[in-house]
Amino acid sequence: MASKLPNQLRALYASTTRHRLLSPRFPNLNEVFRDLLLGSNGRLFSDAPSPPQVSFSPSTPVPPPSGPNTSAPSSLNQKELVEFFASAETWWDSEGPFRPLHAMNPTRLAFIRSTLCRHFGRDPCSPRAFEGLKFVDVGWCGGILSEPLARMGATVTGVDAVEKNIKIARLHADLDPLTSTIEYCCTTAEKLVEEQRNFDAVISLEVIEHVADPAEFCKSLAALTVANGATVISTINRSMRAYATAIVAAEYILHWLPKGTHQWSSFLTSDELVLILQRASISVKEMAGFAYNPLTGRWSLSDDISVNFIAYGTKTTSE
Repeated sequence: MASKLPNQLRALYASTTRHRLLSPRFPNLNEVFRDLLLGSNGRLFSDAPSPPQVSFSPSTPVPPPSGPNTSAPSSLNQKELVEFFASAETWWDSEGPFRPLHAMNPTRLAFIRSTLCRHFGRDPCSPRAFEGLKFVDVGWCGGILSEPLARMGATVTGVDAVEKNIKIARLHADLDPLTSTIEYCCTTAEKLVEEQRNFDAVISLEVIEHVADPAEFCKSLAALTVANGATVISTINRSMRAYATAIVAAEYILHWLPKGTHQWSSFLTSDELVLILQRASISVKEMAGFAYNPLTGRWSLSDDISVNFIAYGTKTTSE
């Protein structure tokens, strides 16, 4: 990939003012994900030059999701949409507001690859382990999750309620033939349910803590999952340790995230998430936490789920 973003992507930037670990061991991240996370010339996609920083007014209107269905109930939190709209052009800036997501992405992918390969009976060492499977990435659609999944062979649909996120994701995906096939849609999970879409795996990372109604959101995710399909969700535990690290440290001390990104009261405990998913016909099979090493600046999987954690479940009944 060229060192400079395409003219149209730069023009878009300039025009506009997120139990226990049961599996025994995960592969070496550097070996498994080098080709999945790097561009055609061996550089991280996130290494592209940072776009100019632009300020937004809190009153900036957020375009509603496009599509024929406008009557579907939605679990979206409008305040959260405004905040993500304001930072949409920085999705691929590895030093910008989404820096923590870029840093944790390989570790999340290690969990996803391990659990879903086991679930679907695929070889985790295969570079195209998810060939022939349909995945949907709900709400993380700057593309930093959708693109690696596409490189693993999955047919990927990425959805987001912020149209700017979708536009940027489409332009970025077109830089690589392996990701140009991703279907990006400015819509919601609820509208996909109305359209009777379904997928082998439904993945939603660091989204549920930003929605207004987690239970309804999980029902939509379950409805999108085929019978015996898989669902993967990551979020932040509602614990005092999470308050100290994910809010006080990450937002106010280390400035990894803009202040106010997270509300502690919106977090779910692991038991609450398991119960919500169970009521939505998703049975949680595995959970893992994430541990940060300040010396290396890297994340790893852990059995400590007291702060950031990820859950994998299966849908055992049809809707």
